[in-house]
Amino acid sequence: MNERQLELRNEIVAVSRALDDAGLVPSKSGNVSCRVAGGFLITPSGVPYQQLQPGQVVALDASGAVVQGGLRPSSEWPMHAAIYAHRPEVAAIVHTHSPRATALACAQLGIPAFHYMIALAGGAIRCMPYATFGTDELAGNAVCGLEGRRAVLLANHGVVAVGASLRDAHAVAFEVENLASQYLDLKSAGLDPVVLDDAELARVIAKFADYGRLG
Repeated sequence: MNERQLELRNEIVAVSRALDDAGLVPSKSGNVSCRVAGGFLITPSGVPYQQLQPGQVVALDASGAVVQGGLRPSSEWPMHAAIYAHRPEVAAIVHTHSPRATALACAQLGIPAFHYMIALAGGAIRCMPYATFGTDELAGNAVCGLEGRRAVLLANHGVVAVGASLRDAHAVAFEVENLASQYLDLKSAGLDPVVLDDAELARVIAKFADYGRLG
């Protein structure tokens, strides 16, 4: 294991624990990964995040074959592999079951561009059709939903956020939950959010082009 891989493993552990502390990955749900030469590193299956150690992070090649690690990789590794294959600029992926965004996903509702911070996700956040977890169908849905975006909701499942670094993907996942909370508050009050028009959204996205060093 080289120094860079150890650094990334430590960062995966830190992000996973931060997500857990924030309540975004209840009951060991969700997963975190980052791209490395020839493949990616991903959290293992079934290990509580507060107990996760850098050496338990699993190294996979681009096809999903384990190249290092004694634990099973997250069952969602096909989704991570597919996203990395289709989005060369993506260096990290955070998948959560964050409560408020997942509530919207269970109603099969996306998040409209009602607040300028949605620019962090690249625009309105789609909710893609349901597919069984860990399947190629779910992976394909995630790839399609992420077209031109940094976040997507997966129906009856959760959230996928991507970025040019683990820090970026973590920030996007956190903001998706914040936006979902605001959107649900509006809906519970019987209010319809005022959606930003395309021209304003384009201006904000342009201003966010280097926000958090996202690509």
